[in-house]
Amino acid sequence: MAHTATPVRGDLPASPPRRRWRVVALSALAGFLLTVAWSAAFVDKTIGGTVADALLGHDAGTAPVAGVAFAFVSGLAGTFTACNIAAFGAVAPLLGTTAGRWARLRASLAPLGLLAAGMIPVAAVYGALVGLVGTRMPQFDTVPVQAGALTGRAVQSLVVFGVIGLTMVYLGLAALELVPDPFRRRPAARTVLLGALIGGFLIGRPFPLFRVMFRDAAESGNPLYGAAAFVLQSVGNVVVVAVLVLLLGTVAGGPLRRWLGARAAVLTAATLIAVGVFTVLYWDVRLLAGRGVIPWYPTAPWVS
Repeated sequence: MAHTATPVRGDLPASPPRRRWRVVALSALAGFLLTVAWSAAFVDKTIGGTVADALLGHDAGTAPVAGVAFAFVSGLAGTFTACNIAAFGAVAPLLGTTAGRWARLRASLAPLGLLAAGMIPVAAVYGALVGLVGTRMPQFDTVPVQAGALTGRAVQSLVVFGVIGLTMVYLGLAALELVPDPFRRRPAARTVLLGALIGGFLIGRPFPLFRVMFRDAAESGNPLYGAAAFVLQSVGNVVVVAVLVLLLGTVAGGPLRRWLGARAAVLTAATLIAVGVFTVLYWDVRLLAGRGVIPWYPTAPWVS
């Protein structure tokens, strides 16, 4: 019998990969281990703070906010923070398998545009809301944190990142065809949703430099300024992701295209599940343990 090509549904293979539950288990384990090893103090201050200080030319945490420039720089500095690490879950689904370098470049730019189409409206609407509501937002809650209690700011982070993490886990399971895939025939809509999730990071974000930018936008009382600042913050968040997509899709496109093949669904699923599990466990379970609401969560010795 002649061999026929595997039909394709959207951007994923039609036939599900083998050993799907092994992929789920290993990906979830990777996400859990990352929560155990993650040091917010190191990432936020050592990496994020150093990057921001270098780009701005002064201490970003104490100097006056430099308007929209500060918004973009603080977003770029927050690339590798815990509240933004889920953005890297978008890399695998954006990688195309088109042959030809220029064709691959166009194929990489298209999903980045869709990612922006989901991200920018969410960031703009929330930024405008911050400009309108101002100091009544939960981020202005300065009541000292007490053991066993949660501030409004903490509850907002818990809910927002819990929803984002669970959504990414579901998309990963759908890539393995373990649950119904609402984007089976609409892969572009999946990319827009990923962009909206990235824009949603700003709704729960506690990154110190983000709080500086947040207060500046809120105290301005200007919804247009708030929208512009929050959009630039989101754009800064995904610059590294965009560069990775373009490099992997064009420079390494040939070998990558051959290696991906039927592995595309597995790579997409593993990435989404790992970062989704990390997001849920870190922002829901480990946060509750850190506030004394639940008794314990394992952390590495270097985590302060």
